[in-house]
Amino acid sequence: MQIIHSHAAGIDVGSRSHFAAVGQNPGDVSEFGVYTQDHQELIKWLKGHGVTTIAMESTGSYWQTLFSALQRAGFEVLLVNGRQIKNVKGKTDVKDCQWIQRLHCLGLLTGSFLPSEQLEQLRTYQRHRNWLVEQCAKMSNKMQKSLRLMNVRIDVVLSDIMGKSGQSIIKSILEGNRNGEQLALLADARVKKSKQEIALALEGNWCEEHLFELQDCYELYHVFERRIASCDLKTEALLSQFIRQVDNKKENQLTSRHKRHFKNEPGFDVPSLSTRILGVDLFAIDGVSHSTVMTFLSEVGVDIYKFKTAKQFASWMRLAPNNKISGGKTISSRTPKGKNTLALALRNAANAIGQMKRSTLKNFFSRIAYKKGRAAAITATARKLAVIIWNMIIRQQPFQPLDELVYQETIKASVLFNIKAKMKRLNLSVIDLNLTC
Repeated sequence: MQIIHSHAAGIDVGSRSHFAAVGQNPGDVSEFGVYTQDHQELIKWLKGHGVTTIAMESTGSYWQTLFSALQRAGFEVLLVNGRQIKNVKGKTDVKDCQWIQRLHCLGLLTGSFLPSEQLEQLRTYQRHRNWLVEQCAKMSNKMQKSLRLMNVRIDVVLSDIMGKSGQSIIKSILEGNRNGEQLALLADARVKKSKQEIALALEGNWCEEHLFELQDCYELYHVFERRIASCDLKTEALLSQFIRQVDNKKENQLTSRHKRHFKNEPGFDVPSLSTRILGVDLFAIDGVSHSTVMTFLSEVGVDIYKFKTAKQFASWMRLAPNNKISGGKTISSRTPKGKNTLALALRNAANAIGQMKRSTLKNFFSRIAYKKGRAAAITATARKLAVIIWNMIIRQQPFQPLDELVYQETIKASVLFNIKAKMKRLNLSVIDLNLTC
């Protein structure tokens, strides 16, 4: 095969050492450590061999510091998915780096999607915020368990123990109030349960160890809430740097649709900021929430232009089927497995669409669910959402859902086309159908 990159190197990334290869001979491989000084020695060694382009395997988070150091040194660095280089025989670190170098020389490796520096910062903030939200949920569950062990059943009379009423009651309990009737008066007037039933639920067996646990979890919950608010300030400041310059006439048209508010929403105006950054209103899409838009902005955002087609964008998230065809027959068409944060957010949005009463996307979801089940419908709808988002941003077009009547006519036309094609394959005519009936 023809050599595409004559001055190429391959690096096998490890947690304790990195193996680099500039050729296929035993003397062309060298091992380096993971410290900053070792990175500089590796860069000097690569430059001494005239290397201009490097391919390296993405392994956990160990590749990131080395990747940045190589880029700053002026190398063209290709980050490769481990699936592309897993077929080496007699696997060792030396053979791995030589196999990477050989494949890169022949131009057989494709690089992974990498966000810009600003987007990487936003992604770090958003993922850290998601972790903080998870910790809040854990503290809430632990408090609920502590109360349940004391037979204080706040979870029966309140839908959320960390809502306005729940927090007031728990705070009063920690201050020493043990009277169920007095605690019931702290519940908001909007609570559906009566004051008498709430008072009965708040009579329990007060245990010192469980009260101590409740106190700790309550304080930690508010610590995490304050850190979430601090993280929101950082995120808002960074998002403001992405705002594109739009004329006043267009900016007045970019009014975001009102969406239902949820508990863990960011503390800033996500619809307004996202619309000004992207130029389109993603909240106009059915099922899309604040969490979906924030995940999109932090995982891809303005770097969506790196995907040339909507198919590439959906395939990167592993929402497109991996068709395996042999002998003209489709052997398998399963969706590849993988953990993509944005794909998970779109699946959640697709699941929300499946719970709606009426919409064009709901009709699409129901049609796929009837044929292949709900799991397949969630994947198909998530892929459809990815295509819609790509087209909206790249082409700067607002979301224009099909009218339900137009959608039904489109489905009818597709069914008739399939029937005619099948009749043609079987050499059937309308007369044959009448005779059969």
